[in-house]
Amino acid sequence: MISTGLVAIGHDFGVGAADTVWLVSVLYLASAVSQPVLGRLADGLGPRRVFLAGLMVVAASGLVGALAAGFGWLLVSRLLLGIGTSAAYPAAMAVLRDESARLGRPTPRTVLGRLSFAALGSAAVGPTLGGLLVATAGWRGIFAVNVPVALIAYASALRWIPKDVPREERAVADGELKGAQGGGKTAGALDPLGILLFTGALSCLVVFLLDLRHPMWWLLAPVAVLSTVLTWWQLRHPRPFIDLRMLGANRALARTYLRHGVSYLVVYCVMYGFTQWLEEERGLSSLHTGLVMLPMSLAALACSLLGARTKGIRAPLTVAAVLLAVGSALLLFTTGATPLAVLLLTGACFGVPQGLMGTANQAAVQMYAPAEAIGSAAGLQRTAQYLGAITASGLIGLAYGQRADDAGLHLMAGVGAVLAVALVGLTVTDRALRARPAGTRTGR
Repeated sequence: MISTGLVAIGHDFGVGAADTVWLVSVLYLASAVSQPVLGRLADGLGPRRVFLAGLMVVAASGLVGALAAGFGWLLVSRLLLGIGTSAAYPAAMAVLRDESARLGRPTPRTVLGRLSFAALGSAAVGPTLGGLLVATAGWRGIFAVNVPVALIAYASALRWIPKDVPREERAVADGELKGAQGGGKTAGALDPLGILLFTGALSCLVVFLLDLRHPMWWLLAPVAVLSTVLTWWQLRHPRPFIDLRMLGANRALARTYLRHGVSYLVVYCVMYGFTQWLEEERGLSSLHTGLVMLPMSLAALACSLLGARTKGIRAPLTVAAVLLAVGSALLLFTTGATPLAVLLLTGACFGVPQGLMGTANQAAVQMYAPAEAIGSAAGLQRTAQYLGAITASGLIGLAYGQRADDAGLHLMAGVGAVLAVALVGLTVTDRALRARPAGTRTGR
């Protein structure tokens, strides 16, 4: 929803596109750190408890944003929103793991497809609903609507999400899984120093990326130092925040994270950069911008269900990467005078990949990640996605400065085209993505 409210917020508080992009980056910085943390807690404490707690934080974020007296309070609201919503995906994956253990069979691909459909569904209505709220209730409605949504979700979770498995039974189940897979880490244990080092390194990197027009090169020094110390600590800690040894040995999972992050770097450039261009260069209202983005959202929804019906992973990921390249190429030739039909087609070119990537990469994580740590593995997948979003925010700031224009859009499109072509190569050469029977797992 925030994508169609950035211009209005900037006008009200007297800040430009390079500043309003912080509303995007703060959420993704919080999410990049919180996703694996809450995933670890979901593995250990139980997904239902973690999900319910996250919803309360979401409701608080809506109140803070709706009542914000200054731009800083909006940043606080988005920070809380990033933390609260981070509980949803890893908790959902942990619920599916527990149900699979209870039923004695792997999670069907169609169920994963419905999970992806739910995530994409909320994103699909976001730009259109955001434009409607800005046009009718003002940009504060984008924040206020999170309060009733969180409360409805809370009541629904109490009614339908199964109660958490007792910790003793979970420990026994995890022990059986570890024995079957040849060892593993204790799920649910936290690594405070690892979290702190990761947050520090990522925060410095985000500040650097968000002002690429006037780069503060000295920030790369603490990024390098903190990353080095983080790596050293993660290799020494018995239950690390990020299991680097596991990722080094599980190259298929590591490539899944890389593919997911690069894909969403391109997608988020469009989701936030294209919407700002439509309003400031094309001159569309927030409502009309949301409607122009609707084909992208509908294509994402349809293809998430289509992707769930495919047996392989490489084919949908390859199609997604090719369409990202095509969409980026179209944006290279887009101007303020481009026909509306071409703009709608371009949006669809970015919508189809969202649906295919979401389902296929989700299935890849389910296939390659250790079963006893699926919550934290799912959290790391979203961390990769949000690192792509943070990088996209920096690129938007570099391309646009204080105003979205054709030249900035073409710069983002050029970068997106190069990354999409690289993504095609990364996908088609990945031998681990060859078709496998549904429901199989691997530790590679």
